[in-house]
Amino acid sequence: MNLEQTVTKKGNAFALLPLLTFLVSYLTVSLITNDFYKMPATVSFLLASIVALSMNRKATLKEKISVYTQGMGHSDIMLMCVIFLLAGAFGNVSKSMGAIDSTVNLALHYLPSNLLITGLFIIACFISISVGTSVGTIVAIAPIAVGIAEKTGMPVGIGLGAVIGGAMFGDNLSMISDTTIAAARTQGVEMRDKFKANIKIALPAAILTILIYVVTTSSFNLNLEQNYEYSLVKVIPYLVVLIGALLGMNVMIVLLLGTLLSGIIGISMGAFDIWGLIAATSEGFMGMSEIIILCLMIGGVVAITHKNGGIDFIIYAITSRIKSTKGGEIGIAILIMFIDMCTANNTIAIIIGGPIAKEISDKFNIDPKRSASILDTFSCFTQGIIPYGAQILVAVSVAEVITPLGVIQYLYYPFILGACALGYIFLMKRN
Repeated sequence: MNLEQTVTKKGNAFALLPLLTFLVSYLTVSLITNDFYKMPATVSFLLASIVALSMNRKATLKEKISVYTQGMGHSDIMLMCVIFLLAGAFGNVSKSMGAIDSTVNLALHYLPSNLLITGLFIIACFISISVGTSVGTIVAIAPIAVGIAEKTGMPVGIGLGAVIGGAMFGDNLSMISDTTIAAARTQGVEMRDKFKANIKIALPAAILTILIYVVTTSSFNLNLEQNYEYSLVKVIPYLVVLIGALLGMNVMIVLLLGTLLSGIIGISMGAFDIWGLIAATSEGFMGMSEIIILCLMIGGVVAITHKNGGIDFIIYAITSRIKSTKGGEIGIAILIMFIDMCTANNTIAIIIGGPIAKEISDKFNIDPKRSASILDTFSCFTQGIIPYGAQILVAVSVAEVITPLGVIQYLYYPFILGACALGYIFLMKRN
């Protein structure tokens, strides 16, 4: 009996072959083409799914397909997909009616000219926490950062670093960010509770970053001649979503309310008609299709991996030398950083590593709010500094005059966030 329990605890390393298939196929193509977005993650996980279904000769194909589809249809996976759909609709409808442009212009209109870089960081923080997408935030604000750098003579990397840092702030905290949704759902906590735990890490990091920008960039002065037009009404949906989520409203209701409000404002202000609203909603849904497909396939692959003992093996490998709750939290941090470095996508990393982190947190009595916060924070830290991540690549593509390494040296916020996250593990009192 004891021997059987020990074998079960150690699990089966061979069961990890499907996940290894994903990593190898994804990384091999990415390294050969020098493009980490050349190989679609969905295709890599299709290969992983085929491998998973071909393993374990003791089970019939019908039985394995049953396990796979049950994993795909898990209630947490389904809820996550619905939330992704609603978040996509809200984000696209709000963007279509001009909410992002108004938010950016509102901030630029009132910013002191010697605090432009500091202001860019704050703007990026607000927009990203409102719209829930770091890449979308960078696309919207990076051109402004490049223009400011050109006119002031400051390094382009400083401006882009501020934008990327602010974008990762919101990616880590936003109630409609896919990383927040995935981290909260995989750990079984409410997003508002995860937010309250996360803010203890992200806010000090943001404040320290602001102070650094104030000290290092205040000598760059620029008198803005352009008149930045904005509409306070168009900013209201973001505020409603943010406040509603913080007050504890159900996230689906919050997103539906935000989408409806954005639609009403857009129609009343002539941004689109009713058919334009419907089209924007549909486009928002379709924009989430890849991440939803990934969620479904990952759910299936993880279910078979778990059934064959792969998850037990990972837990044993990570926890065999861990003797405390603090050690378990460090194990979760190492796990998610490793997966993110391999996938270059923090959402995928959380979806893959989340179930494993949940097992670790249960074993070592880690508060689910803390495990969700550690998952999200360390994934955002890693995603924010890897030179082949979408955030840095998008920013560099906008500037066209700088390499990823030229930006990394100015990424104050991600590195400070990582330091604050370590402080959270080692110094923050546990409930």
